[in-house]
Amino acid sequence: MEPHIRQDRDAMGELFIWTDIDPAHEDDFNQWYDREHMAERAGIAGFRWARRYRTSQGERRYLALYRTETMHVFQSAPYRKAFEQQTAWSNLNFTRMRNTNRRVMIVSPLAGVGTGGALAMVRLGSLDVAQRVGAAVQAAMQIDGVLTIRVLTPDPELSTPLPSENPEGRVLEPVLVIDATTEPAAAAAGRLVASELDVALANVHTFELLWDLRSQDLQTQP
Repeated sequence: MEPHIRQDRDAMGELFIWTDIDPAHEDDFNQWYDREHMAERAGIAGFRWARRYRTSQGERRYLALYRTETMHVFQSAPYRKAFEQQTAWSNLNFTRMRNTNRRVMIVSPLAGVGTGGALAMVRLGSLDVAQRVGAAVQAAMQIDGVLTIRVLTPDPELSTPLPSENPEGRVLEPVLVIDATTEPAAAAAGRLVASELDVALANVHTFELLWDLRSQDLQTQP
């Protein structure tokens, strides 16, 4: 049986920011995320956690994911205020980011639990491909170190682009996300899924986890 890929706003959401950065400003970019932006977003009502990832390969080296209780959070007053009233440090770094993909994603959990030290992302190309991932997910879950698999489907209305994304080349496509204990395990699972679905290996990307911030941790700070 194929899994149910959700497309409704009652589902959990994830804000997905995949970007590169001008190397001359990379240190400041990381400080901005670590000292301001992650906590600012994770602290918005309705957010559950924020995670940052990095890869040594590809044209976009950084990935940030932010989980929300439902997709409705992205239309809430607290989120709109944060989105529309960015800090000066945020606006500065937005101008330095390159080739950014900003997506507001609907989450479809498929298998497993937990967060690993690495992640694989498989760009699926279309919703039709996403809807037939069942056998590929089952096979990937048998790989040692694979923890959790989910599909993220972009909401076209809410996925407004950041300035560094070229609107003419903009593609809204679902992605399959694999949490694993190590990057080799994530990569093996990503390649297996791509093979099962006849997706190009160039659509498989792996990242290491930089850090994980739970919204609850912010609420319990002294």
